[in-house]
Amino acid sequence: MKAQTEFYYGGDYNPEQWDESVWADDMRLMKKAGVNFVSINIFSWALLQPDEATYDFHTLDRIMDMLAANGIHADLATATAAPPAWIARDYPQSLPVDINGVRLLPGSRQHYCPNSPDYKRLAAALVERLSTRYSSHPALTMWHVNNEYGCHVSACYCDTCKLEFRHWLQLKYQTIDRLNRSWSTDFWSQHYYHWNEINLPGKMPTHHNPNQQADYMRFMNASILNLFKMERAILRKNAPGIPVTTNLMGLHKPINGFMWAKYMDQVSWDAYPDPFWNVPYDYFMAHDLTRGLKKKPFLLMEQAPGAVNWRGVNGVKTPGRMRLWSYEAVAHGADGVMFFQWRASRGGAEKFHSGMVPHSGDENSRSFREVAALGQELKKCRELVGAANPAQLAIVFDWENWWALEMDSKPSSLVRYTKQLGSYYRALRELNIAVDFVHPDEDLSAYKAVFAPASYQVSADFAEKVKTYVRNGGVFLTHFFSGIVDSNDRVYPGGYPGAYRDVLGISIEEFAPMPKNQVHQIHTPEGDAEIRIWEECIHLKGAEALATFKNGYLAGHPAVTRHTYGQGAAYYVGTQPDNAYLRKLFGDVLEEAGVQAPLTVPEGVEVALRQNHGYDYYFVLNHTGRQKMFVVSGSYEDLLNGKPEAGMITLPARGVKILKKQQQ
Repeated sequence: MKAQTEFYYGGDYNPEQWDESVWADDMRLMKKAGVNFVSINIFSWALLQPDEATYDFHTLDRIMDMLAANGIHADLATATAAPPAWIARDYPQSLPVDINGVRLLPGSRQHYCPNSPDYKRLAAALVERLSTRYSSHPALTMWHVNNEYGCHVSACYCDTCKLEFRHWLQLKYQTIDRLNRSWSTDFWSQHYYHWNEINLPGKMPTHHNPNQQADYMRFMNASILNLFKMERAILRKNAPGIPVTTNLMGLHKPINGFMWAKYMDQVSWDAYPDPFWNVPYDYFMAHDLTRGLKKKPFLLMEQAPGAVNWRGVNGVKTPGRMRLWSYEAVAHGADGVMFFQWRASRGGAEKFHSGMVPHSGDENSRSFREVAALGQELKKCRELVGAANPAQLAIVFDWENWWALEMDSKPSSLVRYTKQLGSYYRALRELNIAVDFVHPDEDLSAYKAVFAPASYQVSADFAEKVKTYVRNGGVFLTHFFSGIVDSNDRVYPGGYPGAYRDVLGISIEEFAPMPKNQVHQIHTPEGDAEIRIWEECIHLKGAEALATFKNGYLAGHPAVTRHTYGQGAAYYVGTQPDNAYLRKLFGDVLEEAGVQAPLTVPEGVEVALRQNHGYDYYFVLNHTGRQKMFVVSGSYEDLLNGKPEAGMITLPARGVKILKKQQQ
């Protein structure tokens, strides 16, 4: 497999949208900006194939040759994300159908049914031509399959999908009786006698069958993944040794990233945090999640140099913020920083989305000067390529649990998977604790602490894994509405929290969810703390109470517990406390587990550690608008300016340092 040897920097490049007189200036400006890697051909299908019988690669040939002549790597896309209009005209059944039965029209992008045989046949033919033509081209460095799978069409309700769904169910369950047991179809007289009685979970009079919904989400994820695998197989056949990627979307509910990563040589994703947010922890969390999909560095395939075009109000990245957030990605495992797009478009739906080169073309503009300065600076990060991100704490992330948790008919619709994980992640990152995201199937033994918030759906295998982990000395923490159902969304008998009951040493008599905006308190040894969203009636069955509820009929009942189990300990948080309490609690939990931050820094300053070739690289990022100072022991080199650092370190507002030190 062709290995990455330099830090990638660049963006989506669409020269076919511009007069060729601009191309030479593009090459000059790319060199000035330190660009060495561009994604091309993402939305060019209509230009490559004007009709079913005709292909025209003349323009793409010239683009590839131009990149090669200028020493710029091509991340060559397969162009299958936006079929040409003639496909919709000639094969209208290839268009997707929404839940209301409306067939979606061409005119934007991603207008294809993932199970359409016509779309698959035509896409495969295009990829066959592309991969054969460019397999040995000197510019070719990576294949970029499609674009942002499932971004706009993550579900289709056409007749083709209905037939394919029935076939998928038959393969999964083998017999209709097994499906009936899994779906609990004796409820509401939903029992099926034949496969052709099963429909897609479209518009229904009231609540859908939960497992029918879950299987449909699994089916659609698998259907879209099959498109990627189809193209990947062609690329591998015709261009062996060239890495294959597709740009994922981080905390993207329809696409099961862990499943997809098995078939990706390089994981990449697109990040668009809102500049109006001071510290966008959800996007920082997605960096760690994306790295965790393969436990390897990733590429930040897209970000905005400034503003996007698709929010109600599109804030601009003020001076220093683009650089800071770019290094945030690098700190958490990115081996490349890319933008959408190179040159801001003059027309189309995204013409007000910022580009590395603004509409003015002014290379003295603030935005281009910042882009160019970052590109030249990142050349010094070449030695970071392939660097590891060591972590002693894991957070369990499971897409199927996410799907199950957020279906209807739950005690509270306020319990949202990524919001719950995000509150825990934020507290940990504010403590500067490195985090790995792991799938429930992964080994836990390498971690000193494992957190599994909002783990509503838990397999029997994972429940046993947690018991073994804690029994052998690990520290485990979970929170309310966890361990409730098994892999078939059936409630564990014997009382809540079902799968975790023994290891937590508690039982839960009943849930008492709180209405939106209601605030109660818990009593802790350090004083009262605010809580929201959830309360419940907890009984101790060997555990000890660390905090108690203060309001209403639950006053005095345990709210937060700790249970010694074997050589380890299991913590339970039966509510949603404020951030200050979570930080205090997590500090105690991590001290027990022996997990520490890599450096001691002031509030608002983040530290992350990467390791490579016998060196530690401490990323120190100031997320505040004020200068910060802190003391380090020992001597370091600032990777970005080559100067020695020791004793008192000064970090300007929005400033970044990468402190390099040889491992002992």
